Amino acid sequence: MIKSRIAAIRKVMLEEKVDWLYVPSEDFHQSEYVRDYFKCREYLSGFTGSAGALLIGKNMAGLWTDGRYHIQAAKELKGTGIELFRVGQEGVKQILEYLLENVGSGDVVAFDGRVVNAKTASQLEMRLNYQGAVLKYDLDLVDRVWEDRPELLPHEEIYNLDYMYCGKSTTDKLADIRAYMESVGATCHVISTLEDIAWILNVRGNDIKNCPVVLSYLVITKDFAVWFTHEEDMQETVAVAMEKVGVVTTDYADLLKYLGNLPTNQRVLLDKSKVNFAIKKVLENRHIQLIDYPNPSLKMKAMKNEIEQKNLVDAHIKDGIAVTKFMYWLKNNIGKNPMTEISTAEYLESLRGMMLNYKGPSFDTISAYNENAAMMHYSATEESCATLKAEGMLLVDSGGHYLEGSTDITRTFVLGQVEDEWKKHFTLVVKGMLALSDAKFLYGCNGQNLDILARGPLWSEGLDYRCGTGHGVGYMLSVHEGPNGFRWKTVAERNDSGVFEEGMVTSNEPGVYIEGSHGIRIENELLCKEAFVNEYGRYMCFETLTLAPIDLDGIDTRYLNGEDIERLNRYHEKVYSELAEYLDEDEKSWLKEYTRKLI
Repeated sequence: MIKSRIAAIRKVMLEEKVDWLYVPSEDFHQSEYVRDYFKCREYLSGFTGSAGALLIGKNMAGLWTDGRYHIQAAKELKGTGIELFRVGQEGVKQILEYLLENVGSGDVVAFDGRVVNAKTASQLEMRLNYQGAVLKYDLDLVDRVWEDRPELLPHEEIYNLDYMYCGKSTTDKLADIRAYMESVGATCHVISTLEDIAWILNVRGNDIKNCPVVLSYLVITKDFAVWFTHEEDMQETVAVAMEKVGVVTTDYADLLKYLGNLPTNQRVLLDKSKVNFAIKKVLENRHIQLIDYPNPSLKMKAMKNEIEQKNLVDAHIKDGIAVTKFMYWLKNNIGKNPMTEISTAEYLESLRGMMLNYKGPSFDTISAYNENAAMMHYSATEESCATLKAEGMLLVDSGGHYLEGSTDITRTFVLGQVEDEWKKHFTLVVKGMLALSDAKFLYGCNGQNLDILARGPLWSEGLDYRCGTGHGVGYMLSVHEGPNGFRWKTVAERNDSGVFEEGMVTSNEPGVYIEGSHGIRIENELLCKEAFVNEYGRYMCFETLTLAPIDLDGIDTRYLNGEDIERLNRYHEKVYSELAEYLDEDEKSWLKEYTRKLI
């Protein structure tokens, strides 16, 4: 099937005199997760991971993806004729670097300019012109071969997020953004990132699976704003709220036409790494001055306000109840009742569904048994689904959206007998996770300053994991949001090297992944807070939001020192004190045992 699709797209390329076709994973908004309509790379390659890009030439086809997906991609690409390029491994060139080294003078390179960000596309255009090649950015060639392509626009309801949850009015958010616009000399601000738009307007939807955003664009001027969206699905209360704050709503498809009619004296603020190339080209053709800065809302929404912080505590209590009940059920039923990776994920989802204000999963649950857990973003299917036994380990990475916020938690559960090496790996992961959670640091640090705390115990044993240690988490938005994160080196496209500010929420999830054997990850969410101020400056710290036991059956205390044990005991004491009142007597007794003090 994949070979026939590659052959079909090459036929269209020949008709359009295209030598190279670049197919990324993103949508018109540079989203990490996208609607099915935009899954062109997946359609052509068969690779189902959320990150990666496909390059098709006359005589080659290659798929580039990062360390989270190397094992998965190798399996899914087998037999397709598509070569896997493992990004991050020594000697592997980035996809556009490879293209530029192989493109010839007179060659035509094509992509859909609406799904490539303006920064990347502009750099590529400049290099191609220098090498005598030609860029075509107004072609959607995949549409020519994709029969029964899903619909572009959703038919999902758009609703308000009340002040009791969002903690700041749209009026105040627009005022803050306009103040920033004035400070940089901008008269207009174009925003295409869906999380920013939802946050600014205090609206939510369900236009992308597991992401409560609204497919739309937003243009903010000094006096009004224009929201390009699917108006027919908007609650009446949303329309009333927009009118009150001076936001005009219009059709999603009208953005480029609107920008094409802007007065030439406008100075437009936009983030070229976030808006698509087609937007930039329309503005350039009008000779409009562009001010390329990160969207001010990126940092504003990352710094959760007091109401959001309070709500997040409540959300994680709810989530902790569900995960703890799941762990109790798993431990007491493994080997007695049939269980699979899929059925366990479904059971956990049913427990979350019982919680008040639950709005759905924050991503597709990863339920991975033994060697499947070595694939960081493994997704069980009916064909691949493993049956669980009373042995080995089950990794479950899951999360939920509540009106009180979003959660993301990973626990690895011991199901029975495991090898000593697995326990060693488990213990080293926990050791690093707790050390990072307990950090105190001077204001001005970013994730690169702190990542070693989580990774150090593994590095000391010659182990590592091919991904960052943690990512920013949105408030009932995306679970992967910048500008904060934990990573030992800069990865520009991840945009997670920002300074930690009070109110930022970041995941903390070190792991060990041994291909063909096992995978272990333990993940908590951390809220950044001020610790104290002294003569050396302002010190920051983290409050752990996530509440669920860490499986003591996986701990080998030979690899922990006194400080490690104190940290684990302190965390488990908090878990018990916060969750016990919500459990029945059997669950409470069990939780007491699984949060017992180690010595």
